[in-house]
Amino acid sequence: MNRKKAYPLYETTHFSDFREMTEQAGANFPDKVAYSYKKVPGDTETVDITFTEVRDSVRALGTEEIALGLRGKKCAVIGACTIGWIYSFYSVMSVGAVSVPIDKEMPAADMAATLKRAGTYAVFYGSETAPKIEYLREHSGAELFICINGELPAAGVEAGDLTIEDMINSGSEKIAAGDSSYFDYEIDPDRLVSIVFTSGTTGKGKGVMLSSANIITDMTQGMYNFSVTDKTMMVLPSHHTFGSTVVLVGHFVQGCHIYLTSGIKYLVRELKEQKPKHLVLVPLFVETLYRKIWSTAEKNGSAKKLKNGIKVSAGLRKVGIDMRRKLFKEVLDTFGGELEFIICGGAALNQDIIDFFDAIGITILNGYGITECAPLISCNRNEWQKKGSVGTPIIGEEIKIADPDENGEGEICAKGPNVMLGYYDDPESTAAVFDEKGFFHTGDYGKLDEDGWLYITGRLKNLIIFSNGKNVYPEEIETELSRIRGVNEVIVYAGESKSDPKKEVIVAEIFPDYEQLKFDGIEDIQKYFNDQVRIANSNMAPYKKVGLVKIRKTEFIKNTSKKITRFSIDKSID
Repeated sequence: MNRKKAYPLYETTHFSDFREMTEQAGANFPDKVAYSYKKVPGDTETVDITFTEVRDSVRALGTEEIALGLRGKKCAVIGACTIGWIYSFYSVMSVGAVSVPIDKEMPAADMAATLKRAGTYAVFYGSETAPKIEYLREHSGAELFICINGELPAAGVEAGDLTIEDMINSGSEKIAAGDSSYFDYEIDPDRLVSIVFTSGTTGKGKGVMLSSANIITDMTQGMYNFSVTDKTMMVLPSHHTFGSTVVLVGHFVQGCHIYLTSGIKYLVRELKEQKPKHLVLVPLFVETLYRKIWSTAEKNGSAKKLKNGIKVSAGLRKVGIDMRRKLFKEVLDTFGGELEFIICGGAALNQDIIDFFDAIGITILNGYGITECAPLISCNRNEWQKKGSVGTPIIGEEIKIADPDENGEGEICAKGPNVMLGYYDDPESTAAVFDEKGFFHTGDYGKLDEDGWLYITGRLKNLIIFSNGKNVYPEEIETELSRIRGVNEVIVYAGESKSDPKKEVIVAEIFPDYEQLKFDGIEDIQKYFNDQVRIANSNMAPYKKVGLVKIRKTEFIKNTSKKITRFSIDKSID
């Protein structure tokens, strides 16, 4: 059912800190599976961890962390999203320490510099990152290294390192002997509990300081807007707030069974096997699934059948008959057959793709967030969405549009209990993003409609400003060009000419779907896209027309949030 107006908020659960979160979840869902995973990727055997086991392990690990003097210390957590990563993340923030989630793909030198900048004392690491740990021992300034997989020995893992398995066992013994230090600590929810270094798409990231109140209220207030099912898969990187807050906090405390995927290589197989009822994804994943569906349909000759099925289904829905689960069973089975909706955020998602998934029976709940807001700011609802919108603000969130133009578009500003404490050791940058009324300036452009629904226009740092005073949002043009058949990825920017610095031209750099173009029999790829972009230009204002099309041989460089790093693109045109 998709409603046309507001309907009652969903029920949610309330808690004030991470210790209370794991205690509450353990009490509410004692024997239910909280997490499951494959000990060996690609294996048939799945390990199940109940909510009680999570609670008890976090209690024990936290007790041992206190005994080791970690309270008040900065503790990095590096690695794939394993049960050990999750235990470390929960426990550190339950005992008065500060978690510093680190991108495991970061080069060792950058990783060491980040840890040194944060003043990190302890490093919880996955054995898959062990080769980088050798470098960190020498250059990060950290004093304690703890392997979260327990896989000793391995390259980079020293015999003297602790393992969380040993720490949990030791902590359990202390609790059994009467140690109550884990519960004796009075938690201040407004105190710094995590520093998240943004990966950024336009340059060097900053350390976003978050409190328990920032993270917890973001979920307790956000979960009123949408209802999760009883099973999902953790596909997103755990060091990023979209995954750690929305899934590892919001879903966990609601009693959702979370399967920890073994990696992108195994995703298709595990979707069919695990049969999730909903997913939390970034647009790139959704776009990839969309292209995969159509390329598969074309290869096996069922594309025409799929298109006709969508038309028939649309007609039936108009008279109140919903046959999507039957009509598109073959497609839905590739996701396990039970997928109902996808929560999507992190970047813009083409409305055409949202409409397609809706047509085959999968609802896309598009939302908007930013790390500095822990991250959720707004979202669409299970049974109420507006085309093109990223939804309504979560409870307690104030949104305003700064300096709106004649179309009501301006910088999106947010204020609420989820907004960060500031940037770590960077008072100047902190002061620059907060105005005199306490609103955080996101750097994103957008507008609010008369009902308070938010629409994203583009990113301030990506804005193309021409000498004639015209402003161009590249995301708007990218959305149009992404509809061209054979476009895999596209980025629009102002070209830079060394021979004529005054030359102003909009460039569309395209990474084609070479397999699709080959299937279509297109040999001259440059000519094909020149022609297609010329057609797209005919529907654009003169100052928005693309003047040059560049074709890439390889995909764009991305950060681990799967966003294209625009600063790494060569914008030269001569």
